[in-house]
Amino acid sequence: MSSNNTMASLRRQLHTSVARNSHIGKVPIAIPSSVTLSLPPASISPNLPASSAQAQRTFSVTGPLGSASIPISPSVILTPPTPASPSISVSVHDPTIKTQRSVWGLTRTLINNAVTGVSSGFDLEVRLVGVGYRAAIEPIPPVFLELAKQRNSQSTASLPRERLNIKLGFAHPVLIDIPPDIKTTVPAPTKIILNGTDKQKLGQFAATIRQWRKPEPYRGKGIFVGDETIKLKEVKKK
Repeated sequence: MSSNNTMASLRRQLHTSVARNSHIGKVPIAIPSSVTLSLPPASISPNLPASSAQAQRTFSVTGPLGSASIPISPSVILTPPTPASPSISVSVHDPTIKTQRSVWGLTRTLINNAVTGVSSGFDLEVRLVGVGYRAAIEPIPPVFLELAKQRNSQSTASLPRERLNIKLGFAHPVLIDIPPDIKTTVPAPTKIILNGTDKQKLGQFAATIRQWRKPEPYRGKGIFVGDETIKLKEVKKK
């Protein structure tokens, strides 16, 4: 066997024998003193069927802004906080298995987002860029609330109470109901600040607003979320 083939064989063996860790999953999660945790069993068999009762583990956290629950996969191991180390560590039974490695990082991210959400919350800025673009918040007329209640068989307490009135160059204003669990302010006509405990819902609502005027690359007009930017293109001259 040639020296090149021998080196390639050794590299393959080393590659498969090294257990790759999740760079995200291995970072401990700091627990603020203002939150209370409800932890499931730290470790169970990763071979349990996901539908079995023993596999149903839930991480719950309660803070000054609300509460949240996260389902925990059987392959995930949770190390609870201690007085000496007030943080949660997340690991998995076998990091060499791709599915466990992916669940590792995802679980750590979800738990961290839940802890941050109930303790300090998330803020997301939405910017309107364009001549005449502006936004305002207005109450939803009671007649619409009553119609929504009849249509969805919900109490008015769980329905949106306010809506965004956005002018985006259309012949009519764009009206978007504000979810009850998302606090929305308009500190300037072209700036909308969203605040909530659920990072995913916050992003979904921002995407709902953005879809009405996605940023276009020629004049740089549109609705921008967070620190989003766009590279402008040159208009071809005839």
